[in-house]
Amino acid sequence: MDQKLNVYIWDMDETLILLKSLLNGTYAGAYNGLKNVQNGVEIGKMWENHILQACDAHFFYEQIENFNQPYLDVLSHYDDGQDLSGYNFNQDGFGPPLDAINKQKLAYRHQVIAQKYKKGLYSFLNQDMIEVWDNLYALSDNYTDRWFSSARACLEQCVGRKRDMTPCLESAAARESNSQHVNVLVTSGPLIPSLVKCLFFRLDDLITCDNVYSSWEVGKLQCFSWIRERFNRPNVQFCVVGDGWEECEAAETMRWPFVKIDPQPTSIHRFPGLTPRDLSHYLSVVYGTTDEENEKTT
Repeated sequence: MDQKLNVYIWDMDETLILLKSLLNGTYAGAYNGLKNVQNGVEIGKMWENHILQACDAHFFYEQIENFNQPYLDVLSHYDDGQDLSGYNFNQDGFGPPLDAINKQKLAYRHQVIAQKYKKGLYSFLNQDMIEVWDNLYALSDNYTDRWFSSARACLEQCVGRKRDMTPCLESAAARESNSQHVNVLVTSGPLIPSLVKCLFFRLDDLITCDNVYSSWEVGKLQCFSWIRERFNRPNVQFCVVGDGWEECEAAETMRWPFVKIDPQPTSIHRFPGLTPRDLSHYLSVVYGTTDEENEKTT
């Protein structure tokens, strides 16, 4: 009998991380004066600045912002595999129109982005910036009552392993074949900033760059369809976790369980709070398996 595979499909903003609700004050506002709204806004602005700076400085975002793709491998057939170690990305003439020649140049950039993602923040941030990042993460986690670290811990438990602080250069296919369960990210934001967010919010070892999808242009239903095709095998179960109507409707169309995240302080589906046990319950309702069966595989 084939081993059961649970594919957990996560939304990013207001699900795994809080950013928009920090910036607009709605997260703190829900606490009726118990949290300082301006402090949350300042934390959100600091994250925004760090993310955008990293996107532009290390991930070609100024060059490719207008050429968002749904996932990094989408143009891989245009990549001829040439050695890019001496390639000049600032003078290769990349730009519109996105014809075959420019698709190849974009595929080169995606290849380098994937390599940087796999190596992690430590490969391109200096020690001073690492310290700034560590302090900001701790500040954010404290302000949100451990939302960030609790979300990370839930993903960790879903795939049944602990964080390895050393960069993981293993291929996505190899990692997936060694794991019963997989975390996939489907975000409505652009692809490159979403990858950088995974790095900054310590999710990169739990969500490989191959498992990050942007529904910006194509919609979440299309992304879910790709994911279903990709993980098409016996005994596979899918579970969607997010806060928005689009992922809810897409999950219903796919007949997958959907867990709605609500950041309100009294909600049970939030972080801290949500656990793999909760997800296994939703899986059992849709797929007919028992909670105990699902928990044995998480």
